[in-house]
Amino acid sequence: MKIKSAKVIVTCPGRNFVTLKIETDQGVYGIGDATLNGRELSVVSYLEDHVIPCLIGMDPQRIEDIWQYLYRGAYWRRGPVTMRAIAAVDMALWDIKAKMAGMPLYQLLGGRSRDGVMVYGHANGSDIAETVEAVGHYIDMGYKAIRAQTGVPGIKDAYGVGRGKLYYEPADAALPSVTGWDTRKALNYVPKLFEELRKTYGFDHHLLHDGHHRYTPQEAANLGKMLEPYQLFWLEDCTPAENQEAFKLVRQHTVTPLAVGEIFNTIWDCKDLIQNQLIDYIRTTVVGAGGLTHLRRIADLASLYQVRTGCHGATDLSPVTMGCALHFDSWVPNFGIQEYMRHTEETDAVFPHDYHFDAGLMYCGETPGHGVDIDEALAAKYPYKPAYLPVARLEDGTMWNW
Repeated sequence: MKIKSAKVIVTCPGRNFVTLKIETDQGVYGIGDATLNGRELSVVSYLEDHVIPCLIGMDPQRIEDIWQYLYRGAYWRRGPVTMRAIAAVDMALWDIKAKMAGMPLYQLLGGRSRDGVMVYGHANGSDIAETVEAVGHYIDMGYKAIRAQTGVPGIKDAYGVGRGKLYYEPADAALPSVTGWDTRKALNYVPKLFEELRKTYGFDHHLLHDGHHRYTPQEAANLGKMLEPYQLFWLEDCTPAENQEAFKLVRQHTVTPLAVGEIFNTIWDCKDLIQNQLIDYIRTTVVGAGGLTHLRRIADLASLYQVRTGCHGATDLSPVTMGCALHFDSWVPNFGIQEYMRHTEETDAVFPHDYHFDAGLMYCGETPGHGVDIDEALAAKYPYKPAYLPVARLEDGTMWNW
C-alpha cells in the first residue's frame, strides 16, 4: 500500500477548520485535523509546500516511521505550525490503519479502559447571576462537570464570556479585537462566583475555572487558596507556563488542583511540570501535540506521576480532533476528563461523526477508523474567512496575556 495523494481542505461553517485528506492506492482514505485558530493559512502552507510532497509514495501503515520522519527530519522542529501538520498526518494514518483492520480506533490503541468519557461544558454569563443560571442549564442537560466563567465589573469583554448559551468562538474579527483585564478586580469577584454556585447547587457536580494565563504566580496562588473551600475539579492555566518554575510557587500555597497544557506542542513542554508533580492534569491535545502517536507518550509519562489527562476540546478543534480524542480517552488508563464545547449544526453537517453525548458522558462509536468524515461538497460552500483571536490590554494600555 502506498500514499497516492493528499490534499488540504479549508472550510468555515461558522469558524475555520483545516483538514488533511490522505488517499491510498487501494482506495482507503483517512482524514486529520490541522486547525490552528487564527493562523490557519500558516499550517496550510506548511502542509502543501513541505509535508504533502514527502508523503507521496510512502507506506501509510508505517505510522511511527512517518511521524519520526516528519519530526526528526525537520531540523527546525517543534512549534504549533509544525506539530499541527504532523498531527493531521498522524490522525489520517491512524484512521486508515483502523479502517484496514475493520476496527474502531480505540481497539488498535489497546481497547477500552472505560465505557464512557466524562466531559465538561462551558457555562458563562455577563455577571455572577447569569453564570449561576447557565450552570443550572448545563446540570439540567446532564453534565456532571461544568467550567464556570463570569464577566467582571469594570473589565471590558472578560475572557470566557461567549456570545450565546452553547457556542463560544473567540476568533471574532479580521484583525484582533482588544479586550481588557484587571487582576485585582478578577481576584475580588471570581471567588464570589464559586461561593454562589456551591450555595445554589451544592457539591455534587464538578466545577472548573480557567485563568487563561492572566495571573502572576503569586496572584495564581492567591486565587487557588481563595477557591479551596469550593473544591474545584481544577484551576486551569493559572499562570503563563513558559517559566515552569512558576508553578512551584503556586503549588506551595494552594491545594486546588492545577491543569495546564492546551498550548503545549511536545512532551518537552510537559516534562518538568509532570516530573516535578507541579500539575494534576495535562491538557495537551491530539492536534496540538503531534497526533495520537506523540500524545500517548505524554500520557504514559504522566501516568508515572499520577497526573491525569484533561484534553483541550474547544470549538477551535474540529470534530476530527474530538473523534480522535474520544478514542484516546476511551483507552488511556490515566484519564481525567475531556473538554467538550459543542460545535454548531453547520459544522456537524460538514463533519459527520458517530460520537455522541449522554448524561454527562461522551461515547466514541464503533465505525472503523476514528468515526469522523468530511462532506467535501458541503465544505466547499463555506469559504475561508480571516479571523483572529483577540488581544488583551490593562486599563493603562499595557499589553497583557489574552
